[in-house]
Amino acid sequence: MRRLGLERDVVDQAVYESSVQRFREANVVMPTFAQLADPCAMPADLLRHVAEAEPDAPDARNLFRAHWHNDRGESMPVPMPAHVVLPPELTGVPSPIVVLLGDRFPMIHSHKLIAAYGCLAPRIVTGQFDPATQRAVWPSTGNYCRGGVAISRVMRAHGVAVLPEGMSQERFDWLATWVTAPEDIIRTPGTESNVKEIYDKCAELDRDPQTVIFNQFSEFGNHIGHFYITGAAIGRVFESLAEEDDELRLAVFTSATGSAGAIAAGDYLKEEYGTRIGAAEALECPTLLYNGFGEHNIQGIGDKHVPLIHNAMNTDFIVDISDRATDNLTALFNTEVGQAYLRDEMGVAEDIIEALPSFGYSSICNILAAIKVAKQQQLGPKDVLATVATDGFELYASELEPIIARDHGGDFDRASAASVSAAYLSGADTADMLECTHADRLRMFNLGYYTWVEQQGVTIEEFSTRQSQDFWTETREIVHEWDDMIEAFNAAVRA
Repeated sequence: MRRLGLERDVVDQAVYESSVQRFREANVVMPTFAQLADPCAMPADLLRHVAEAEPDAPDARNLFRAHWHNDRGESMPVPMPAHVVLPPELTGVPSPIVVLLGDRFPMIHSHKLIAAYGCLAPRIVTGQFDPATQRAVWPSTGNYCRGGVAISRVMRAHGVAVLPEGMSQERFDWLATWVTAPEDIIRTPGTESNVKEIYDKCAELDRDPQTVIFNQFSEFGNHIGHFYITGAAIGRVFESLAEEDDELRLAVFTSATGSAGAIAAGDYLKEEYGTRIGAAEALECPTLLYNGFGEHNIQGIGDKHVPLIHNAMNTDFIVDISDRATDNLTALFNTEVGQAYLRDEMGVAEDIIEALPSFGYSSICNILAAIKVAKQQQLGPKDVLATVATDGFELYASELEPIIARDHGGDFDRASAASVSAAYLSGADTADMLECTHADRLRMFNLGYYTWVEQQGVTIEEFSTRQSQDFWTETREIVHEWDDMIEAFNAAVRA
């Protein structure tokens, strides 16, 4: 279990004590998972202390902002997670679609901060990582490595980012200002779909005993963090809507699989509300739907494998989205012409239009998955769908002009806006998706064998036990022990 990030005890007392000393010198303490799931319940003096920190600065107090209750211009957590409810005028379906806004997270403007913290914090308090002497390596297709580098820096640790060379320039620009040295940004061959190349580089780096690989695809802290933090945030938003209309039901949660962190919120929602779970992926690389392969530009949702922490046997839909849709909707949502068309021709309200730049590629993918499920299931106005916006347009601005040049002859005009809206919003269809049977889930589960058992050294027993829902329920209970250990660690730091 050590390899999977599921230790419940201190495994190296010397490392533990070194970490305590490091944090004491740097005046760093850590939030519990419970505090991040309900940040408004943090002690008032702690909230005031955190409020003094600049949200985008490498300040350890920003660890206490690794939650969904941030909003622009607010130094204190807001009672309701930042979100937008997309209306039929935009989506073309009668069902309301709730989208939590990930660009409100501090430092990296992405919810991947939850994944990075969920993987690192348990390793700190169990004595498995020494920030004073070891390197933390963060394999990623973009945002997770940024989250890892940010959290490493505020914990006074040496963070290393590993990501494909074809990711957006904005990711590399951000990393260049946060890493210790340029060589701490390691570019691997390929683009979004080249996850194995990332694993291969990490295997090479792992030969150094002073290197620790924080693999978001197999570290259960990623799943557990999103289950409790993201799941609770979506539940809170739904409950507020249900107070106004008690006939609403939380019908479906959609999320691109990526590292399978955020989709864990669906497990929480299924337990609490009976919500069904839709897993989205790129049509150009249809791993789950067709056991397929390929390359695509929906940055941040890595593919060609099934993450170890994906609870595949709990998945209800597979929904494939083309990167042509996410590319072109990025142009519609972030150009003056596109926004004017949405306002004047489609009747989309101004507050909705103002929120559209909060949707990056994978965010749009998640929304389109919700639209497709709503159409396929013929959901109505009382059926709420929920999803998350991983990041915003700010991470893809350099790619807008090439998209317009490729698909619209260099000029995104009113006719372009009309055609994009017709093709990818009102024209969204129910092709290339699947409502899962038990056999479909089992096929998807079995596909993971080739990555994790044959390539990555997970035992067949560790792999197979994940087929039972009891495994996931029992595993998530570890969070309470981790919270106790975080509190004990913080007490030692303050001593």
